[in-house]
Amino acid sequence: MSEEILINVTPVETRVALVENGMLQEAYIERTSRKGIVGNIYKGKVVRVLPGMEAAFVDIGLERAAFIHASDVACSQSGPEEPSDGPKTVPDIRTLLREGQSLVVQVTKDPIGTKGARLTTQLSIPSRYLVFMPGVSHIGISQRIEDDNERTRLKTLIEEAAEKSDDVQGGYIIRTAAEAAAAEDLIADMAYLHRLSQSIQDRIGSAPAPSVVYQDLPLFIRTIRDLIRPQTEKVRIDSRESYQRVIEFVQEFVTEFADKVEYYPGERPIFDLYSVEDEIQKALSRKVQLKSGGYVIIDQTEAMTTIDINTGAFVGHRNLEETIFKTNLEAARAISRQLRLRNLGGIIIIDFIDMDDPEHQRQVHRMLEKMLERDHAKTKITGVSELGLVEMTRKRTTESLGQVLCEPCPICDGRGFLKTAETVCYEIFREILRVNRAYEAENYLVMASQKVVDRLLDEESDNVADLETFISKTIRFQVEPFYSQEQYDVVLL
Repeated sequence: MSEEILINVTPVETRVALVENGMLQEAYIERTSRKGIVGNIYKGKVVRVLPGMEAAFVDIGLERAAFIHASDVACSQSGPEEPSDGPKTVPDIRTLLREGQSLVVQVTKDPIGTKGARLTTQLSIPSRYLVFMPGVSHIGISQRIEDDNERTRLKTLIEEAAEKSDDVQGGYIIRTAAEAAAAEDLIADMAYLHRLSQSIQDRIGSAPAPSVVYQDLPLFIRTIRDLIRPQTEKVRIDSRESYQRVIEFVQEFVTEFADKVEYYPGERPIFDLYSVEDEIQKALSRKVQLKSGGYVIIDQTEAMTTIDINTGAFVGHRNLEETIFKTNLEAARAISRQLRLRNLGGIIIIDFIDMDDPEHQRQVHRMLEKMLERDHAKTKITGVSELGLVEMTRKRTTESLGQVLCEPCPICDGRGFLKTAETVCYEIFREILRVNRAYEAENYLVMASQKVVDRLLDEESDNVADLETFISKTIRFQVEPFYSQEQYDVVLL
């Protein structure tokens, strides 16, 4: 599998595209005016404690106060909990925090919609191979490293190196990128994290509340740290200044990838090389067309994302069950890509076309699981329910692609549909009757959109005449070009 990373940098925004086999799989966008804050560390002030929600609001200097749950505070005080079969007990938030208290926190979720940022007091500082967690003693390892011998080697190496670092106390998570990494590279990573952690602690001591004490790397640097892998063939950057900064980072921390990073000076925009712009536009649509002729409908709501599969123009060749099975298999591959590309998170409900054969259900479910293994975000998937639905969750830390690039329609207020001209006409009739009973007027002027006025003068002309006879007054109409289809005014003359 060939993999390339394209980085488009402009003064107003940075965009990153992860391309696999010539097809866009993931897109990341960071705008100068609204940068993501996941990973940033703040010295905040507790502004409100909510015992009923076992949570508190913390002012970290943003427009909206951020939110922290009691479990996220307790975690930092007691360290990572050992797995337990029993229910987890959450301490009373009033015993952990008080209003006006200064608190060092890290952002785990960006502000999304009307919700503020989500916080934790368990700090974690990432580097290329490791994540350092000050104040705890736990050493974990990425589940994506499957080789038992390699897991043992890495864990032993980090444990031995940690024992020698008596002046720094903390735990570690060994990242997927550490697989097959040399011992000296891992130890150098640890030394870098220790220096950075000490620097953060020094800033915490002198910083006022609220203020930021540590900001994560910009997107184009984070891309090199988090996304570049041995199978990555090229990283192309279209900004010379950003390219120089990336090269400096690579030469210091990931020298083995230095020959994979290149500057792209071409006249043709870098995102046009693999039709990335077109794919991003398609990712904003509800409908995803399948090659077979079937299609997938994706609806993102406040509570969850729902996905529906239809055979569409695909009529198959053998029988209905085979047609449905092939459509569902193709949809499973498309859905896994769309989840990554659109960065959809939270609860996701997939309504595959009903399959009678249990073996077909198993194969479709397995295909979805297999395709989701490539996902950088943590996913959890259930089996096919009695209603034929597949329920899954995908970890959400930032806004989806649609939320970043779009806003709710001011005309339909995010409903996704408008009242018909016929409906608006009948509303106008009722409004005229209401006004006629309440006020004295010689005539009425209706101001509305072109489409509504055209219907009033054409299909509804008989109803207008009957209404004029009933109220014994004349009704005039005026087109307002700036009115939406649902807008109208009834003016007394």
